[in-house]
Formats: sequence, C-alpha cells, structure tokens
Amino acid sequence: MGKLKEFDITFTNNKVVYSPGESISGSVKITTGTSLQYKAIKVNCLGSCGVSNKMNDMSWTLEEQYFSSTLSVADKGTLAAGEHSFPFQFLIPVAAPTSFEGPFGKIVYRVRAIIDTPRFSKDYKAQRPFYLLNLLNLNQVPNIEQPSYAVTTKRFSYLLVKTGTLMMKACSDQRGYTPGQIIRLATEIHNKSGKDTGCVLASLIQKVTYKTKRAVFDLRTIAEVEGAGVKAGKHAEWREQIIVPPLPQSGLAGCSLIEIDYFIQVSLKSPETVVTLPIYIGNIAVNLIPSRPMPSTPAPTTISPNPGPQGVTPSAPPAEEDLEEVLGAGGSVSEEIPTKSHSQQDQSGQPPTMSPSAFSYAPGVDFPPSQRRANDTSTPLFCVSTGATIPFFTEGNATPVPTSCPLILPPEYSTWDFTHEPPPTYEESCSSNNSSFNNSRPQE
Repeated sequence: MGKLKEFDITFTNNKVVYSPGESISGSVKITTGTSLQYKAIKVNCLGSCGVSNKMNDMSWTLEEQYFSSTLSVADKGTLAAGEHSFPFQFLIPVAAPTSFEGPFGKIVYRVRAIIDTPRFSKDYKAQRPFYLLNLLNLNQVPNIEQPSYAVTTKRFSYLLVKTGTLMMKACSDQRGYTPGQIIRLATEIHNKSGKDTGCVLASLIQKVTYKTKRAVFDLRTIAEVEGAGVKAGKHAEWREQIIVPPLPQSGLAGCSLIEIDYFIQVSLKSPETVVTLPIYIGNIAVNLIPSRPMPSTPAPTTISPNPGPQGVTPSAPPAEEDLEEVLGAGGSVSEEIPTKSHSQQDQSGQPPTMSPSAFSYAPGVDFPPSQRRANDTSTPLFCVSTGATIPFFTEGNATPVPTSCPLILPPEYSTWDFTHEPPPTYEESCSSNNSSFNNSRPQE
C-alpha cells in the first residue's frame, strides 16, 4: 500500500448485522510508515440493489439505491507516521430491505473509506460489508394461521383403451413458518382407476423473481419428501413434515427489483398430477409476541419422535382433528401411504454451506444449537444466500438451464404469459369436476 501499513474499517463491538432504524458506528484505522499528505478523509455508507439477466454478472441491468451518506472525518492536512483512528456513525433508514445475495442480483450494504490525496498521488480506498435484517412478522400477514390447501382431479388413459380418475388434495397446518419450525403436511389421494399410481412427492420450493426488463425466475427445491404410490381403486392418506431450513424471508419488503416466494408442491409422477400450496417464510413466528422472552427449556412436543436437530421446536400447530376437518379425513380412508425418503439437503448430498457472517439472531424464532455462535443463546437465523438454482425466462422459447443439479420445476411456469404470476390459488386448482370433492368424500 506504499506509505500505508494499515488501512482498515472496524465496526463497534465487531457487529456485522444491523436492523433498519439502527445506527452503525465504528472507526477507520490508518497506520503510516512516513508522513502522508491528504486533501480529505471521507467515509461513505451505502445500501443498494442490482439485478442482471446474466448469472454472476456484476454489470447490473437495473439498480436501485436505498441510502448513501458521506461523512468527512478529516479535512486537508498531513498524517504523521504512526497510528491514527477516525470514528464514524451513520443512521440506517427504517425502510431498507433485508440483505440478499443470489446469482442474478444482490441487496448489499457496505462502508467505504477514502483517503483523497493531492493531484498525481494515489488515492487509497478500503471497504467493509455489513448485513441488514428487516424482520418479517408473520402475524401481520392476513389469515396466516389458516391452513393452506388445494385440490385437483386428473382424468387419464392407460393400457390404450382404459381410462381412470384420480383426486388429490393437500393441506399444510398453517401458511407461515420461521426457520427451524415444522411444516405439517397432509395429502389425500383417491385412485378411482385400475392402475397403481407412481410415488407421491412433496417439495418445499423457493421462487426468486429478478425484475429486469426480461424477468428471470430462479427456482430451487429446498427439501423433498417421497412417499409410496396408491394401489388401484384405493383411497389413501399421507401425513409428513418438513423442517424449514435457514432461508431468506418472503417478499423482501422495501426492494422493488427482487421478490421471494415459497410454496409446497405435492405431485404424482404417474399420472402426472400436481397441486401447490403458497406459504410464507418470516422471522417472527405466528402467534408469538416478539417482546416475550423464549423459554429456557423448550416444551415437549409429540409431533414426531424425531423432529430434527436438537433445539428445533415448532410453534403450537393445529390439532390433528383440524387437519382432518380440512381434508375431510375419516373412517373411509382405507390405508396410510408409507414414506420412502426424506431429504433436507441439496442434490449433491452435502449440507448447504454458509458463511458465519451470514447469521444473526432476533427474538421469536428457534434455531439449531449446532449453527449458533458460541456466545449466543438466543435464536433465529439470518440467511442472505439462496444457493444453487435453476434459472428460466418468461419470454421467447428459452428452456430451463441447469446450473449445478437437477431440480423440480412446476411445469406451468415456463409457459405463463405474466412474468409475476404467483402459484395457483385453491380456486384455480379446482374445477367443476371436483367441486363435489370439497363437499363430500368420494365413496369406495
């Protein structure tokens, strides 16, 4: 660095994750071997977002800025040889969105220091990133505590001359979850045909929309559960659960260029049948008051004999009879569908890797101890990265292009005309053929 031996930025208490409306403070440390003339020493705090149509392209197609503040910590003068420290402090706007990093765009925050030297001399620059967590309170989402459910009817042909009908209905115990909580999923399949179905698959899918001139959708299968098929003429029910891993929050409020959606997709491989259940991922759990301290010892739960990593405790879900009321379950269910596999990892078989600097904690969410900091006893997780994804476009004849692993894509997305269409609603999933399925259970 020439005359400089050290030029660094440090944050007070080495804090790297902040909240909107909070102040960020620290100091610029400069160590010189000889005297150094300067015109000014300035510190800038910036928050911005950029998106692109090309993967990992830093030449953003569109950008937006949330704030940019500059502070002059020293005017024209000379730095004597030795160590120098210049304090700074900035206020983060209350509307700034949560940090996010994806292959087609980023929401980034950083502090940069500049030593402006006289003409023909070299300017010196240093910068340090920080992360912002704008908490999403799920209790502010309408009807968040209600089940998310969908139903569909499939008429198909087999053995050239035979036809059959299949009805599939799925529901989750509620619509909103936080990392570490459990999604309780119930699926009912009525196979009114002479052919066995293929395996049933439930997937937690993340959809990231990058709103460039040519919108890019980026999907990732987060977790999968696979169950056995349903025998010909049988009426069966499948109950499973998925632990919500560390994920960015839904929506990214305050950002107009990137949007995140989550949904559960339940599908059959044969005959090809699919329903989708929109859900929300947030930071403050449903029916949990943010100011209330978490109990030191989690209350026991009977949801599952093996609910996941130690310390993961779901919020109180609806009772079993609530799900049965939504599903219409009762004594006519002839069999239970066994689960074949349950995966919370990526397709490579390795757990997702994340930088330790990508984590922060806030009241209201429980998080596995294996991923907590040694000096932290509170809970929830802050994740800024989505990992490997499959991008696809909404214009032209482009087809999905895999980037690192094969993932499940809802087939209807690649043909939709509207770039920001959400997954189908319950009403859209139903047709006149299956309206009776909502009112009464089909008979064997």
